[in-house]
Amino acid sequence: MAGIFISGFADEIDNDFKLQLQTVTGLGMRYISLRSAYGKNIGNYTWEEVQAELLPLLKEYGVGVSSLGSPIGKVKINDPEAVAKQRDQLEELCRIAKGLECRYIRMFSFYTDEEKPMEEQREAILQGLRDFIAIAAAHDIVLIHENEKDIYGDNLARNVDLMNELAGPHFGSAFDFANFVQCGEDTWECWQAMQPFVRYIHIKDAVSHDNENVLFGTGEGQGERILAQAIKNQGYEGFLTLEPHLVIFDSLKQLEIKDAGEVIKENKAESGADGYRMTYEALTEILERNEICFE
Repeated sequence: MAGIFISGFADEIDNDFKLQLQTVTGLGMRYISLRSAYGKNIGNYTWEEVQAELLPLLKEYGVGVSSLGSPIGKVKINDPEAVAKQRDQLEELCRIAKGLECRYIRMFSFYTDEEKPMEEQREAILQGLRDFIAIAAAHDIVLIHENEKDIYGDNLARNVDLMNELAGPHFGSAFDFANFVQCGEDTWECWQAMQPFVRYIHIKDAVSHDNENVLFGTGEGQGERILAQAIKNQGYEGFLTLEPHLVIFDSLKQLEIKDAGEVIKENKAESGADGYRMTYEALTEILERNEICFE
């Protein structure tokens, strides 16, 4: 997809899917990343349910889906039953993605056993990811791995390891500024190393002194510097996906292995919709300041 397109995790606005779409279109946005609707994670929907409950509203508001914000890979690698269940879940998510004309499914690289050396768990993780990639390849879908906190692929070294082993037409990286900050990494160094593998970018920022999320561009993510480099000098094209994390929203409680209050210690906006608007405006100001065109 040529150009720069702004999308976002619209469930940070509200559980109500119609309100999500009203808010994003009110900002002039034409895409969302579909993570949850009506309090139900996209991983728990069937294609038939999406077709009946969500697709009519997407068509009514003229909104496309940039990615599915799936929970795939957010299980313990030493729980074979949970991993097997996620393989079945991914099959259905691929059906949903194709039905929505969506190319990307966001996913993760498993929680590990803290009592075991990481090296002992690496091969099981790689095999689990290979199984996921094979499913995506059969459906011609691209899995994008998020450098999430507390999973195998959280820090830079392990993200590079995963990409060197597995990157290809159906597996790449979703670059998240805030998560690298919260893992104690320098985001500029991370971008230089990860840039060849990045297929998707999350717009989220944080500070390291307490690992709290902050408004994009005001933390340590070096968002403006990296976006200017990525888009103007390195030819990045595709989605910039808002993930404000400025207020505690319902689905965050399902997404974080730790207490959501550790990530967002106090609300920094009056509502989810307000936080979403603040992040959209912060991003568009950065793009405009750098003379970057976007849709």
